[in-house]
Amino acid sequence: MSKLTFAAFIVVAAISGTASAQSPDPRGACKVDYDKFCAGIAPGGGKIIACLNAKRDQLSATCKAALDSRKK
Repeated sequence: MSKLTFAAFIVVAAISGTASAQSPDPRGACKVDYDKFCAGIAPGGGKIIACLNAKRDQLSATCKAALDSRKK
């Protein structure tokens, strides 16, 4: 692997990591909350997000932050 290719790889990895840190993935951040409050909801049409938002006062802080990041 050339030095230029390696440098490009590092830059792309750094950018990807920064984007992930700024915008948490609700699927991972809300897994425990989904299992606890919305396990019977089939995916599709925003039904899971709607279920989680309906239970918002009971969700973890991590899940709330992930849901909030989707609204931006």
